[in-house]
Amino acid sequence: MNKCSKERKKQLTTDLLIIFITSLIVLSMVVIWGSGLNSFVKDPTKNIVLRVAVIGICGQYGLAGLGLTIVCLIRKEKFTQFGLTTKKIVPAVLLSLACCVPDFIYCLAKGRVHAWCPFWDVNTTPEVLSSSFPYNVLAYLITAVCWGFFEGFNYVVIRDKFSEMYPSKFRFWDWGAFICAIMCILIHGAVGVTPDALIEMFTTMFLIYGMLIVRKETGNAWGCVAIFFLYWNAL
Repeated sequence: MNKCSKERKKQLTTDLLIIFITSLIVLSMVVIWGSGLNSFVKDPTKNIVLRVAVIGICGQYGLAGLGLTIVCLIRKEKFTQFGLTTKKIVPAVLLSLACCVPDFIYCLAKGRVHAWCPFWDVNTTPEVLSSSFPYNVLAYLITAVCWGFFEGFNYVVIRDKFSEMYPSKFRFWDWGAFICAIMCILIHGAVGVTPDALIEMFTTMFLIYGMLIVRKETGNAWGCVAIFFLYWNAL
């Protein structure tokens, strides 16, 4: 276990603050202009690519992508430094997807599983898929980048920085992964005290914590991204 120096810890704290403050600012803006933004996104007279770009970039990317992009630009860090490499990509993807099994079983038992389609639960996707070429392809690519790549990668960056600040001497305990799992259930409202709510909370935490432990063990982050492409919002 490598101890984080005081200087490095200060730098990592600044990085995390940039990510969280950026997300908070974007969230505040979305709340303030929420009704107008929602009306624009639902307006069928507007081009579907433009609508998806606005909600995707100003909303989803702003919340889960802009902060980490700013940090990477400031620190001159490449995305590959956070595990976006080809090394051990197959076990990383397969093991990460295996972490979805408890959540899938729970959703299946609750009747929440529908036909598989990546990003189907994103509000604009049904309209995107029914749009004509090339608008459907462009809008779907924007959706994939904002709701797929950056949502998964955001957890990776936050986990890596927290875990460097507070390294664990235990192989399968990771502070960064735990914090990200807590973040996820708070963001998605998967918190409750009833037996049903507790099961949902546990399966969601297991999914997020598990995929980040896989990232830690394999050194590869593509499994985390794959979950948000192939499972999250897809079933």
